Amino acid sequence: MTGLSTVLIVVGLFLAGGVYSFTRQKMPKGVVVLLAVASGMCLLAGVLRIQGIWE
Repeated sequence: MTGLSTVLIVVGLFLAGGVYSFTRQKMPKGVVVLLAVASGMCLLAGVLRIQGIWE
């Protein structure tokens, strides 16, 4: 596991928490979707780096 993988996963989880919080606060759907996509991309990139698929 590299440092960048760890950072990507932590940021992805942080953004996922933001999605949950924004949903509960009834924020606009566009903001929630954008945050969810960013979270998914960070988590996916972190996992791919750990697996050695994306370097």
